[in-house]
Amino acid sequence: MRIAIIGAGFAGLATAKVLTQAGHEVRVFDKSPDVGGVWSRTRRYPGVTTQSPKAQYSLSDFPMPKSYPEWPSGAQVQAYLAAYVAEFGLESALRLNTEVMAARPAGDSRWTVETRGAGGAESVETFDRLVVANGVFCEPLVPAYPGLEEFTAAGGRLRAATEFHDAEEARDQHVLVVGYGKSACDVAAAISGVAAGTDVIARQLLWKVPRKIGGFLNFKLLLLTRLGEGLFRYLRLRGLEKFLHGPGDGLRRRMINSIGSVSVRQFGLAKLGLVPSGHMEDIVRGAIGLASEGFFEGVADGSIIVHRDRTITRLLAGHDGPAAELSDGSTHRADLVLCATGFTQGVPFLPEETRQRLLDERGNFMLYRQILPLGVPGLYFNGYNSSFFSPLNAEMAALWIAADLAKAVALPDPEAMRRAVVEQLAFMDEATDTHHCRGTKIIPFSMHNVDEVLGDLDLNIGATVRASHWLGAVNPAAYRRMTPLLLRRLAPSEPRPEPGSTGLMPADSVSGNKEVPFDLR
Repeated sequence: MRIAIIGAGFAGLATAKVLTQAGHEVRVFDKSPDVGGVWSRTRRYPGVTTQSPKAQYSLSDFPMPKSYPEWPSGAQVQAYLAAYVAEFGLESALRLNTEVMAARPAGDSRWTVETRGAGGAESVETFDRLVVANGVFCEPLVPAYPGLEEFTAAGGRLRAATEFHDAEEARDQHVLVVGYGKSACDVAAAISGVAAGTDVIARQLLWKVPRKIGGFLNFKLLLLTRLGEGLFRYLRLRGLEKFLHGPGDGLRRRMINSIGSVSVRQFGLAKLGLVPSGHMEDIVRGAIGLASEGFFEGVADGSIIVHRDRTITRLLAGHDGPAAELSDGSTHRADLVLCATGFTQGVPFLPEETRQRLLDERGNFMLYRQILPLGVPGLYFNGYNSSFFSPLNAEMAALWIAADLAKAVALPDPEAMRRAVVEQLAFMDEATDTHHCRGTKIIPFSMHNVDEVLGDLDLNIGATVRASHWLGAVNPAAYRRMTPLLLRRLAPSEPRPEPGSTGLMPADSVSGNKEVPFDLR
C-alpha cells in the first residue's frame, strides 16, 4: 500500500521504518526542515534535555550512543533521529519543509492529502491509508492575555517556550516564565545567568523528582520499572498489583511518598517555600517532572524567583516598560513573557466531520489502543500515547498498525471497541483528575499500554525478561526482536501460528543492548 504519515518525530519515523520493512510505500510529511518533531531545531528551547534517561528513551533496535550523557540534549536527540533515518534508509520517504494543508477521505479507506512546500508549491496525492503522527506536543498553547496590544506597543514580547531558541535573547531582559512543568523550569534555569531578572509564574506547584534520589540512586530504578508503574492503580489489576492495591496498600503508599519526602529534603523545598500541596502519589493527577539541573539552586541564590499559586491576569505598558499584573495584584517588569503552558492536541488538517467522529462530547480522542479511531476507515494515529517510554510505545504501536494493515489483528466488534475506549477514558478521568491531555496521555501506565498492544498481536517478550523489569529499569532493547518476529509472521510464505503462540523463536533471552555506532559530526 501507499501510506501517508504526518509528522517526522519518533512516532512518524518509527511507523515509517516498520511499514517500509513490511513492504509498504511510505511518505512522511513534516513542515519542519529537519526530522525530530519536538526535537527539531525549530522547536528546541534553551536547556531542553530528555526527561527519561537515554536507554529508556531509545528505540528498541537503535540505542543511543554510549558517548551521550545519561540525559541527552535536544540537539543530541535530533541527531540520533537523523541517524535513525540514515540507518534504515528512510531518506527517500521524507518530505520535509512540507505542510499538510488538508487530508480528506477518498472512499474505500483511501485518503487524499493536500500539501504545500517551502516555496509555496502545492501538491495533491491519494494514499491507501493515513497515519497521523503529528504529536500531542505539536501546537503550543499560549493564553490570550488582556492588554497584549499595549504590552507589545511598549516593547514587550510574548512567546511560547518552544518558539524561544537562544538564551541570548534574554540577556539583560526581565523575563517572566509561565508554568512549572519541566520546560518552564528548564528555560528558567538556562536564562537565569544572563537575564536581568527571571520570574516563574506557577499556577500550581508540581512534584519534582531528582535525577539521582538521595544524590546516588537513579530515579529510573524507582519509577521507570514495572514495579514503579504498579504502584499506581490501573484499570485492571494483575499479579503483584493485586497485592499492592489490596493488602499491601500501606506499603505502596509509603514507597511512593517516601520519594516526595526525599525530594523535599534534597532540594530544600521547605526553606524555599516550594513544597507542593498533597503527596507525591498525586503526580499521576498532574504531571511528573524531572527536576531541571540548576533550577532549585537558582531559586536558592535568588537568580530565579518563583511566584507560587499565581497567574498573569493582564499585560500592560508599565511606568518603566512592559509589565504583567499577577493574580495577587502585584505588577512585575516583563520585557519577555515565555509561556510553557502546554499544548493543544489538534488535527486541523482533517475535515470537521471527521474531527467530530474522532472526539467525544468533551473533546477527548476516541482511539482504541490509542491508535485506531472508531468509525473512520483507513486512518491511524501514532504518538497519541504520551508516556515515560514514548519511543517504545510509538514503536509498538507501529507494529500494531502493520499487523492491522495485514488484517492480522483480531479486533473486537465496533461496539465493544467503543465500550473499551469509553471505559479507558473514564478511568483516566478518575486517575488523573481529567489531566490526560484529551485522552492522549497514558502516564504512568506506559508498559500496560505496551502489553495491551502486543497482546493484541499475540506477541511479547518472554516472562523472564518482563520479570527482570519489575526491579530493573525497563529496557526498550528487550523488544528489539518484535519487529522481525512480526514481519516474519506476516510474510506470505510463512504458515500462520497457532492461536496463543507467536509460532516463532522464544524471546525470553532478549535483554541486551547492542550498540549501533553512527557518525554525528
